[in-house]
Amino acid sequence: MSGEQVKTPVANKGPLAGLRVVEMGQLIAGPFCGQLLGDMGAEIIKIEAPGRDGKMGGDPMRVWGRGDYPLWWEVVARNKQSVSADLRIPEGQALARRLIATADILIENFRPGTLEKWGMGPEALHAENPGLIIVRVSGYGQTGPYSNRAGFGGIGEAMGGWRAIVGDPDRPPSRMGVSIGDSLAATYGCMGALAALRHRDQTGEGQVVDSSLYEACLQVMESLVPEYAASGYVRERSGSSLPGIAPSNVYPTSDGEYLIGANQDTVFGRLCQAMGRPELAQDPRYVDHISRGRHQVELDDLIAAWTQTLTIAELEALMIEHGVPAGKLYRPQDMLDDPHFIAREAIIDVPHPRWGTVKMQNVFPKLSKTPGSVRSRAPETVGADNADVYGRLLGMNDAEIDDLKLRGVI
Repeated sequence: MSGEQVKTPVANKGPLAGLRVVEMGQLIAGPFCGQLLGDMGAEIIKIEAPGRDGKMGGDPMRVWGRGDYPLWWEVVARNKQSVSADLRIPEGQALARRLIATADILIENFRPGTLEKWGMGPEALHAENPGLIIVRVSGYGQTGPYSNRAGFGGIGEAMGGWRAIVGDPDRPPSRMGVSIGDSLAATYGCMGALAALRHRDQTGEGQVVDSSLYEACLQVMESLVPEYAASGYVRERSGSSLPGIAPSNVYPTSDGEYLIGANQDTVFGRLCQAMGRPELAQDPRYVDHISRGRHQVELDDLIAAWTQTLTIAELEALMIEHGVPAGKLYRPQDMLDDPHFIAREAIIDVPHPRWGTVKMQNVFPKLSKTPGSVRSRAPETVGADNADVYGRLLGMNDAEIDDLKLRGVI
């Protein structure tokens, strides 16, 4: 690799080592899918648009973040190599097709029809690479009357049912503090790719994985649709609680807030013991799941009146002593200081020439035999790996690569 690796090389023991992925997506959904596959050992070659007419090329994620700290890129582009190719011109398209012909998986999250316009629809790509798995992430999917509409994560969250039920009931719908629709669609795209690899191992056939933003959100909507279809019940916004699930909420303390989840009968009994109110577990209003759900507001008020007399540390000690699932609301500093995070290496340090060290979340999930890893930092410049990738995979020499650069192809 061309100087883009972590200073101390990490051996690739991941289960996807040996697989090659070409990533043509940008922003969040496509790149996060690539990140997940790369974390598990796959070789990720990211195709980015070269800069032209004085404008910066590459994935817009390169500059996303907080002001002068565009650190999101360092996470989503780890374990990747960057090559440049102008996919709007025939030569750039031909270059991309040559790379894709060497790949196991292609990821793209353009508007449906874009690949076909570039001569890279599934039929054309499978003619050259029958075993290719094509992950297509879009707002509404590759088919259906809405498929050609522009779609961002928030729109998928709205259509999939997420936004309508998030927030306080007397306020407009809230968004989650992260781009959950994009991340879910990327995760399902990754899962689909792994399932398709299983099929390819058995048959040699590639296929298309069609992951839409709205259906990714719909998948995690639990019983929202069947409840309405069976009884006409429409789930609404309920703030920090879930209707009928009690007690399970964020409660005030004398120095902050604390989350307690004691909705199971036996756990609720242990909470009552911790409160010094064991009789509450036998109170007809709270004796079982259904009863607690019916009296959820008054039960929350009762618990809150108790928790606000304690500090977070005092409350946490009681919850641990009595075996009640609970925890404080972590901020970044809490994560960096927490002994459990440290013991499990949930956050790692990645050396970087500009930032010194970038702290970021480690690879997840953890595998006992073939663990994933962060083996290289995000590529610093668009096309940083042109010479390596185009030379190694396509057999191009320096003169050919320089010629493509002079003509604006890369």
